[in-house]
Amino acid sequence: MLDHTVIEKIVDELVAAGLTRSTVPLLTTRHPGMTVDDAYAVQSLWKERGIAAGRRLVGHKIGLTSKVMQVATGITEPDYGVIFADEVYENGASIRFDSFSNVRIEVELAFVLGKPLSGPNCTLFDVLDATDYVVPALEILSSRIEMPGRTIVDTISDNAAMGGMVLGGIPVKVGDIDLRWVSALLYRNQTIEESGVAAAVLNHPAAGVFWLANKLAQHGTSLEAGEIILAGSFTRPMWVQQGDTVHADYGPLGAITCRFE
Repeated sequence: MLDHTVIEKIVDELVAAGLTRSTVPLLTTRHPGMTVDDAYAVQSLWKERGIAAGRRLVGHKIGLTSKVMQVATGITEPDYGVIFADEVYENGASIRFDSFSNVRIEVELAFVLGKPLSGPNCTLFDVLDATDYVVPALEILSSRIEMPGRTIVDTISDNAAMGGMVLGGIPVKVGDIDLRWVSALLYRNQTIEESGVAAAVLNHPAAGVFWLANKLAQHGTSLEAGEIILAGSFTRPMWVQQGDTVHADYGPLGAITCRFE
């Protein structure tokens, strides 16, 4: 494990990069022996700093759960990050583009828990039983670490590149629809850029949630009732620029629109 003073220095860099909308050099280049456990230790301290500053934790995100995302990043295992309340936007929101770095959009489903979930040995059926409802969501990716050459260690340290999320569309109960077949069309400025089906996320979007519960158990934590869980993207990340309007059509589950000002 990295020395705690080194972890603190890394967190200082990431906090400063978040405030200035800048990026820091790759951590793995500067700390070649850095491990996944080190990265989650960085993320945990970064989260604690946010809570101490008055930010409210409302959920978790899961990343790199689909083949399209793994191919896009060159990283072959899932990761997770935390979601703060000030990162959640309503459908139709005008969002400040310069609040983020390296801005990209992903198409996802969000699971809102009605019961706690914990591992180890959490299963798909536990997730379905614990879920209050599922709702369409867009994730806004924001990278505080330079992107070329990133590894899973860099990404985890950067809170899995979480920047924000937009909730919208029509909430559904898990038994009312086959979640594997939820699909979406992703538009930028009225031009379709990406499309996908939710089964691309580990064959079932709920699979990422039980992976998360089991992974958190290794770190001595669990998921609480009321948490929002972003289950992972089933499209490649789409780059956006200032002035772009993003629209995601989920068919029977409605649509999400936002604009980056």
